Amino acid sequence: MLCSPSFAQRPAGQLVGIARLAAESESVRQRPNAEYFALKARTILNRESSGKMPFAWTVNPYRGCEFGCKYCYARYTHEFMELRNGLDFERKIYAKIEAPALLRNELLRARDRGLPIALGTATDPYQPAEKHLCITRRILEVFATCEGLQLSITTKGVLILRDLDVLEKVCANNEFRVHMTVTTTSERMARLLEPKAPPPPKRLEAVARLVTAGIRAGVLAAPVLPGLTDSPRSLDRLARQAAAAGAQFFHVIPLFLMPSAMKQFMPFLEERYPHLAPRYRKLYGKSAYAPESYKRELAKLAAAVKARYGFHQTSRSSAGKVHSPQLVLEFAGSLAMPAAKNSCETVSDSPRPEESAVPGAA
Repeated sequence: MLCSPSFAQRPAGQLVGIARLAAESESVRQRPNAEYFALKARTILNRESSGKMPFAWTVNPYRGCEFGCKYCYARYTHEFMELRNGLDFERKIYAKIEAPALLRNELLRARDRGLPIALGTATDPYQPAEKHLCITRRILEVFATCEGLQLSITTKGVLILRDLDVLEKVCANNEFRVHMTVTTTSERMARLLEPKAPPPPKRLEAVARLVTAGIRAGVLAAPVLPGLTDSPRSLDRLARQAAAAGAQFFHVIPLFLMPSAMKQFMPFLEERYPHLAPRYRKLYGKSAYAPESYKRELAKLAAAVKARYGFHQTSRSSAGKVHSPQLVLEFAGSLAMPAAKNSCETVSDSPRPEESAVPGAA
Protein backbone atom coordinates (compact mmCIF):
# COMPACT_ATOMS: atom_id res chain seq x y z
CA MET A 1 0.00 0.00 0.00
CA LEU A 2 1.25 3.45 -0.88
CA CYS A 3 1.67 6.10 1.75
CA SER A 4 -0.47 9.22 1.73
CA PRO A 5 1.07 12.29 0.08
CA SER A 6 3.56 14.12 2.29
CA PHE A 7 2.67 17.67 1.18
CA ALA A 8 6.12 18.86 2.21
CA GLN A 9 5.40 17.68 5.78
CA ARG A 10 2.92 20.53 6.34
CA PRO A 11 -0.41 19.88 8.13
CA ALA A 12 -3.45 20.26 5.86
CA GLY A 13 -4.64 23.20 7.95
CA GLN A 14 -1.58 25.19 6.89
CA LEU A 15 -2.12 24.57 3.20
CA VAL A 16 -4.15 26.81 0.89
CA GLY A 17 -5.68 26.66 -2.56
CA ILE A 18 -4.98 23.62 -4.70
CA ALA A 19 -2.53 22.26 -2.11
CA ARG A 20 -5.29 22.09 0.49
CA LEU A 21 -7.72 20.51 -1.97
CA ALA A 22 -5.11 17.88 -2.81
CA ALA A 23 -4.40 17.16 0.85
CA GLU A 24 -8.11 16.64 1.44
CA SER A 25 -8.56 14.39 -1.62
CA GLU A 26 -9.85 10.90 -1.04
CA SER A 27 -7.92 7.91 -2.36
CA VAL A 28 -10.15 6.11 -4.86
CA ARG A 29 -7.85 3.44 -6.28
CA GLN A 30 -4.42 1.93 -5.73
CA ARG A 31 -2.22 0.01 -8.10
CA PRO A 32 1.46 -0.94 -8.02
CA ASN A 33 3.52 2.26 -7.81
CA ALA A 34 0.51 4.52 -8.28
CA GLU A 35 -2.44 5.83 -6.31
CA TYR A 36 -5.45 7.77 -7.62
CA PHE A 37 -7.14 10.56 -5.69
CA ALA A 38 -10.44 12.32 -6.35
CA LEU A 39 -9.55 16.02 -6.62
CA LYS A 40 -12.30 18.56 -6.11
CA ALA A 41 -11.76 21.01 -8.96
CA ARG A 42 -13.21 24.49 -8.99
CA THR A 43 -12.93 24.87 -12.76
CA ILE A 44 -11.97 22.69 -15.72
CA LEU A 45 -11.86 25.12 -18.65
CA ASN A 46 -8.74 27.23 -18.11
CA ARG A 47 -7.20 30.10 -20.03
CA GLU A 48 -3.75 29.59 -21.55
CA SER A 49 -1.89 32.63 -20.24
CA SER A 50 1.57 32.52 -21.84
CA GLY A 51 0.45 33.62 -25.30
CA LYS A 52 2.96 31.18 -26.82
CA MET A 53 0.61 28.25 -27.41
CA PRO A 54 -1.62 27.58 -30.44
CA PHE A 55 -4.70 27.41 -28.22
CA ALA A 56 -6.33 29.63 -25.63
CA TRP A 57 -8.36 27.22 -23.50
CA THR A 58 -7.09 24.03 -21.86
CA VAL A 59 -8.82 21.04 -20.30
CA ASN A 60 -6.83 18.59 -18.18
CA PRO A 61 -8.81 15.78 -16.53
CA TYR A 62 -5.84 14.69 -14.39
CA ARG A 63 -2.99 16.17 -12.36
CA GLY A 64 0.04 13.92 -12.59
CA CYS A 65 0.70 11.30 -15.23
CA GLU A 66 1.49 7.64 -14.76
CA PHE A 67 3.34 7.38 -18.08
CA GLY A 68 6.35 8.80 -16.21
CA CYS A 69 8.12 10.45 -19.15
CA LYS A 70 11.58 11.51 -17.95
CA TYR A 71 11.45 14.85 -19.74
CA CYS A 72 7.88 15.88 -18.89
CA TYR A 73 7.71 19.64 -18.35
CA ALA A 74 4.45 19.38 -16.38
CA ARG A 75 6.11 17.90 -13.29
CA TYR A 76 6.16 21.40 -11.85
CA THR A 77 2.36 21.34 -11.52
CA HIS A 78 2.62 18.97 -8.54
CA GLU A 79 4.67 21.60 -6.75
CA PHE A 80 1.56 23.80 -6.64
CA MET A 81 0.10 21.08 -4.40
CA GLU A 82 3.25 21.11 -2.20
CA LEU A 83 4.26 17.72 -3.59
CA ARG A 84 7.95 18.25 -4.22
CA ASN A 85 9.23 14.71 -4.54
CA GLY A 86 9.75 14.45 -8.31
CA LEU A 87 8.36 10.92 -8.41
CA ASP A 88 5.06 12.02 -6.87
CA PHE A 89 4.07 13.32 -10.30
CA GLU A 90 3.83 9.80 -11.69
CA ARG A 91 2.78 8.04 -8.49
CA LYS A 92 0.13 10.40 -7.09
CA ILE A 93 -2.52 10.93 -9.76
CA TYR A 94 -5.28 13.44 -9.00
CA ALA A 95 -8.46 12.86 -10.99
CA LYS A 96 -11.01 15.61 -11.52
CA ILE A 97 -13.99 13.31 -11.17
CA GLU A 98 -16.53 16.10 -11.56
CA ALA A 99 -14.86 17.57 -14.66
CA PRO A 100 -17.64 16.69 -17.17
CA ALA A 101 -20.33 18.47 -15.13
CA LEU A 102 -18.00 21.43 -14.55
CA LEU A 103 -17.28 21.66 -18.27
CA ARG A 104 -20.93 21.61 -19.22
CA ASN A 105 -21.73 24.41 -16.77
CA GLU A 106 -18.75 26.50 -17.87
CA LEU A 107 -19.70 26.20 -21.51
CA LEU A 108 -23.23 27.26 -20.68
CA ARG A 109 -21.97 30.35 -18.85
CA ALA A 110 -19.31 31.34 -21.38
CA ARG A 111 -19.83 34.84 -22.79
CA ASP A 112 -16.62 35.64 -24.62
CA ARG A 113 -15.71 34.54 -28.11
CA GLY A 114 -13.10 32.07 -26.99
CA LEU A 115 -10.27 30.47 -28.88
CA PRO A 116 -9.35 26.84 -29.60
CA ILE A 117 -9.68 24.32 -26.77
CA ALA A 118 -6.90 21.78 -26.19
CA LEU A 119 -7.45 18.65 -24.15
CA GLY A 120 -4.39 17.09 -22.53
CA THR A 121 -1.88 19.96 -22.58
CA ALA A 122 -0.27 19.21 -19.21
CA THR A 123 -0.94 15.53 -18.52
CA ASP A 124 -2.11 12.73 -20.77
CA PRO A 125 -5.91 12.36 -20.89
CA TYR A 126 -5.51 8.68 -21.85
CA GLN A 127 -3.04 7.64 -19.17
CA PRO A 128 -3.79 4.38 -17.27
CA ALA A 129 -6.16 6.07 -14.79
CA GLU A 130 -8.57 6.82 -17.64
CA LYS A 131 -9.16 3.12 -18.22
CA HIS A 132 -10.87 2.94 -14.83
CA LEU A 133 -12.26 6.45 -14.31
CA CYS A 134 -13.51 7.39 -17.82
CA ILE A 135 -13.27 11.14 -17.18
CA THR A 136 -11.91 11.95 -20.64
CA ARG A 137 -14.66 9.93 -22.28
CA ARG A 138 -17.34 11.80 -20.32
CA ILE A 139 -15.73 15.13 -21.23
CA LEU A 140 -15.90 14.15 -24.89
CA GLU A 141 -19.57 13.27 -24.45
CA VAL A 142 -20.14 16.86 -23.34
CA PHE A 143 -18.27 18.23 -26.36
CA ALA A 144 -20.33 15.93 -28.59
CA THR A 145 -23.42 17.97 -27.65
CA CYS A 146 -21.78 21.20 -28.90
CA GLU A 147 -21.47 22.78 -32.31
CA GLY A 148 -18.83 24.99 -33.89
CA LEU A 149 -15.99 24.31 -31.48
CA GLN A 150 -12.34 23.98 -32.46
CA LEU A 151 -10.96 21.13 -30.39
CA SER A 152 -7.84 19.01 -30.15
CA ILE A 153 -6.50 16.15 -28.03
CA THR A 154 -2.81 15.49 -27.41
CA THR A 155 -1.96 12.00 -26.19
CA LYS A 156 0.39 9.04 -26.26
CA GLY A 157 -2.43 6.74 -25.23
CA VAL A 158 -3.90 4.11 -27.52
CA LEU A 159 -6.84 3.94 -25.13
CA ILE A 160 -8.27 6.72 -27.29
CA LEU A 161 -9.46 3.96 -29.63
CA ARG A 162 -11.98 2.92 -26.97
CA ASP A 163 -13.77 6.22 -27.60
CA LEU A 164 -14.07 6.12 -31.39
CA ASP A 165 -17.85 6.23 -31.13
CA VAL A 166 -17.80 9.47 -29.13
CA LEU A 167 -15.01 11.00 -31.24
CA GLU A 168 -17.11 10.49 -34.36
CA LYS A 169 -19.97 12.42 -32.71
CA VAL A 170 -17.61 15.23 -31.70
CA CYS A 171 -16.33 15.46 -35.28
CA ALA A 172 -19.83 15.66 -36.71
CA ASN A 173 -20.39 19.27 -35.59
CA ASN A 174 -16.97 20.54 -34.55
CA GLU A 175 -13.49 21.00 -35.96
CA PHE A 176 -11.50 18.31 -34.19
CA ARG A 177 -8.11 16.67 -34.41
CA VAL A 178 -5.92 14.23 -32.49
CA HIS A 179 -2.22 14.89 -31.95
CA MET A 180 -0.50 11.56 -31.27
CA THR A 181 2.86 12.19 -29.63
CA VAL A 182 5.69 9.95 -30.84
CA THR A 183 9.16 10.83 -29.58
CA THR A 184 11.11 8.11 -31.34
CA THR A 185 10.58 5.03 -33.48
CA SER A 186 13.01 3.08 -31.27
CA GLU A 187 10.98 0.94 -28.89
CA ARG A 188 13.95 0.49 -26.60
CA MET A 189 14.63 4.20 -26.30
CA ALA A 190 10.94 4.92 -25.84
CA ARG A 191 10.83 2.44 -22.97
CA LEU A 192 13.67 4.31 -21.27
CA LEU A 193 12.24 7.78 -21.88
CA GLU A 194 8.53 6.97 -21.41
CA PRO A 195 8.43 3.89 -19.16
CA LYS A 196 4.67 3.28 -19.06
CA ALA A 197 3.52 4.81 -22.35
CA PRO A 198 2.40 2.55 -25.20
CA PRO A 199 5.22 1.60 -27.63
CA PRO A 200 5.64 3.76 -30.74
CA PRO A 201 4.24 1.18 -33.20
CA LYS A 202 1.01 1.01 -31.19
CA ARG A 203 0.67 4.80 -31.29
CA LEU A 204 1.19 4.89 -35.05
CA GLU A 205 -1.33 2.08 -35.44
CA ALA A 206 -3.79 4.19 -33.44
CA VAL A 207 -3.24 7.09 -35.86
CA ALA A 208 -4.05 4.77 -38.76
CA ARG A 209 -7.26 3.59 -37.10
CA LEU A 210 -8.35 7.12 -36.25
CA VAL A 211 -7.81 8.31 -39.81
CA THR A 212 -9.66 5.27 -41.17
CA ALA A 213 -12.57 6.19 -38.91
CA GLY A 214 -12.66 9.66 -40.48
CA ILE A 215 -11.03 11.48 -37.59
CA ARG A 216 -8.32 14.01 -38.41
CA ALA A 217 -5.14 12.75 -36.75
CA GLY A 218 -1.42 13.28 -37.05
CA VAL A 219 1.89 12.96 -35.28
CA LEU A 220 3.76 15.27 -32.96
CA ALA A 221 7.47 14.52 -32.98
CA ALA A 222 7.74 15.89 -29.48
CA PRO A 223 9.80 16.58 -27.69
CA VAL A 224 12.81 16.37 -29.96
CA LEU A 225 15.76 15.58 -27.70
CA PRO A 226 19.20 16.96 -28.67
CA GLY A 227 21.64 14.19 -29.45
CA LEU A 228 19.02 11.50 -28.92
CA THR A 229 16.20 11.96 -31.43
CA ASP A 230 17.15 15.02 -33.50
CA SER A 231 19.29 13.49 -36.23
CA PRO A 232 18.15 13.65 -39.88
CA ARG A 233 17.96 9.87 -39.87
CA SER A 234 15.79 9.74 -36.75
CA LEU A 235 13.32 12.39 -37.90
CA ASP A 236 13.19 10.94 -41.41
CA ARG A 237 12.31 7.52 -40.05
CA LEU A 238 9.57 8.93 -37.84
CA ALA A 239 8.07 11.05 -40.62
CA ARG A 240 8.17 8.11 -43.00
CA GLN A 241 6.32 5.87 -40.55
CA ALA A 242 3.84 8.63 -39.77
CA ALA A 243 3.10 9.03 -43.48
CA ALA A 244 2.72 5.27 -43.86
CA ALA A 245 0.16 5.33 -41.03
CA GLY A 246 -1.83 7.96 -42.90
CA ALA A 247 -1.01 10.84 -40.54
CA GLN A 248 -2.55 14.05 -41.87
CA PHE A 249 0.01 16.35 -40.30
CA PHE A 250 3.46 16.10 -38.74
CA HIS A 251 4.84 18.67 -36.30
CA VAL A 252 8.31 18.84 -34.78
CA ILE A 253 8.70 20.43 -31.33
CA PRO A 254 12.01 20.86 -29.47
CA LEU A 255 12.47 19.88 -25.85
CA PHE A 256 11.17 22.32 -23.22
CA LEU A 257 13.06 21.46 -20.04
CA MET A 258 11.64 23.04 -16.91
CA PRO A 259 13.80 22.98 -13.73
CA SER A 260 11.45 20.45 -12.10
CA ALA A 261 11.80 18.18 -15.13
CA MET A 262 15.56 18.67 -15.20
CA LYS A 263 15.77 17.18 -11.70
CA GLN A 264 14.44 13.91 -13.11
CA PHE A 265 15.90 14.06 -16.59
CA MET A 266 19.53 14.94 -15.84
CA PRO A 267 20.21 11.96 -13.52
CA PHE A 268 18.70 9.72 -16.19
CA LEU A 269 20.91 11.33 -18.85
CA GLU A 270 24.05 11.08 -16.71
CA GLU A 271 23.38 7.39 -16.14
CA ARG A 272 22.41 6.40 -19.69
CA TYR A 273 24.09 8.98 -21.91
CA PRO A 274 26.75 10.72 -19.79
CA HIS A 275 28.50 12.20 -22.82
CA LEU A 276 25.40 14.32 -23.52
CA ALA A 277 25.05 15.79 -20.03
CA PRO A 278 27.43 18.76 -20.61
CA ARG A 279 25.60 19.64 -23.81
CA TYR A 280 22.23 19.74 -22.05
CA ARG A 281 23.63 21.91 -19.28
CA LYS A 282 24.82 24.34 -21.93
CA LEU A 283 21.58 24.28 -23.90
CA TYR A 284 19.22 24.50 -20.93
CA GLY A 285 21.34 25.97 -18.17
CA LYS A 286 19.82 29.45 -18.49
CA SER A 287 16.38 28.76 -19.89
CA ALA A 288 13.81 25.99 -20.20
CA TYR A 289 13.66 26.81 -23.94
CA ALA A 290 16.21 25.58 -26.45
CA PRO A 291 18.44 28.35 -27.87
CA GLU A 292 17.20 30.10 -30.99
CA SER A 293 20.15 28.77 -33.00
CA TYR A 294 19.14 25.20 -32.21
CA LYS A 295 15.48 25.85 -33.00
CA ARG A 296 16.36 27.38 -36.38
CA GLU A 297 18.46 24.38 -37.41
CA LEU A 298 15.78 21.98 -36.23
CA ALA A 299 13.12 23.91 -38.15
CA LYS A 300 15.16 23.60 -41.36
CA LEU A 301 15.52 19.87 -40.86
CA ALA A 302 11.82 19.52 -40.07
CA ALA A 303 10.80 21.45 -43.18
CA ALA A 304 12.88 19.16 -45.38
CA VAL A 305 11.41 16.04 -43.80
CA LYS A 306 7.84 17.32 -44.09
CA ALA A 307 8.31 18.16 -47.75
CA ARG A 308 9.82 14.75 -48.44
CA TYR A 309 6.76 12.91 -47.11
CA GLY A 310 4.02 15.26 -48.26
CA PHE A 311 3.28 17.10 -45.02
CA HIS A 312 2.86 20.41 -46.79
CA GLN A 313 1.92 23.59 -44.97
CA THR A 314 -1.39 23.85 -46.79
CA SER A 315 -2.43 20.39 -45.60
CA ARG A 316 -2.11 21.22 -41.93
CA SER A 317 -4.94 23.56 -40.88
CA SER A 318 -3.51 24.92 -37.67
CA ALA A 319 -5.23 24.13 -34.39
CA GLY A 320 -4.18 27.59 -33.31
CA LYS A 321 -6.05 29.55 -35.97
CA VAL A 322 -9.55 30.73 -35.24
CA HIS A 323 -12.05 30.00 -38.00
CA SER A 324 -15.26 30.91 -36.15
CA PRO A 325 -16.43 32.37 -32.84
CA GLN A 326 -16.77 29.84 -30.03
CA LEU A 327 -18.00 29.57 -26.47
CA VAL A 328 -21.02 31.77 -27.08
CA LEU A 329 -24.27 31.73 -25.15
CA GLU A 330 -26.08 29.91 -27.97
CA PHE A 331 -24.67 26.70 -26.44
CA ALA A 332 -27.40 26.97 -23.85
CA GLY A 333 -29.93 25.97 -26.46
CA SER A 334 -28.06 22.93 -27.77
CA LEU A 335 -26.22 21.47 -24.80
CA ALA A 336 -27.65 18.43 -23.07
CA MET A 337 -25.74 16.18 -20.71
CA PRO A 338 -25.42 12.76 -22.35
CA ALA A 339 -26.96 9.78 -20.64
CA ALA A 340 -24.56 7.85 -18.43
CA LYS A 341 -22.72 5.10 -20.23
CA ASN A 342 -20.44 2.30 -19.19
CA SER A 343 -18.06 2.04 -22.10
CA CYS A 344 -14.73 1.48 -20.36
CA GLU A 345 -13.70 -1.78 -21.93
CA THR A 346 -9.98 -2.41 -22.24
CA VAL A 347 -8.00 -1.59 -25.36
CA SER A 348 -4.81 -3.54 -25.67
CA ASP A 349 -2.17 -1.47 -25.42
CA SER A 350 19.60 2.38 -23.68
CA PRO A 351 19.51 2.36 -27.17
CA ARG A 352 22.22 4.37 -28.79
CA PRO A 353 21.47 8.00 -29.62
CA GLU A 354 21.45 8.89 -33.28
CA GLU A 355 24.94 9.58 -34.54
CA SER A 356 24.25 12.73 -36.57
CA ALA A 357 22.31 15.29 -34.58
CA VAL A 358 21.12 18.74 -35.62
CA PRO A 359 24.19 20.46 -37.08
CA GLY A 360 25.62 23.70 -35.85
CA ALA A 361 23.85 23.64 -32.46
CA ALA A 362 26.11 23.10 -29.50
